[in-house]
Amino acid sequence: MAKKAQALHKSATIKNELGLHARSAASIAEIARHSKGNVWVVKNEEKADASSIMDILTLVCEKGTIIRIVIEDAVDTDILDAIVDLVDNGFGE
Repeated sequence: MAKKAQALHKSATIKNELGLHARSAASIAEIARHSKGNVWVVKNEEKADASSIMDILTLVCEKGTIIRIVIEDAVDTDILDAIVDLVDNGFGE
């Protein structure tokens, strides 16, 4: 029986003044849709499907909120890095 690969995760802090709003959620979702497995945005114990703008918005992440990006497929390190870079750079705003 094949072993399931361990999930990847990294934390990032929301830096932009408006927090995680519709445009920034759409940017995350666009990247997440390229993943081979599930991608999650986690705030505290709440988990949102990173490929769904509406799901991300339910987390209500204001400036200063620490989120964790979790990717179930360990080969998608580029997806993880791209999302974390996007958040770290304030979504280009």
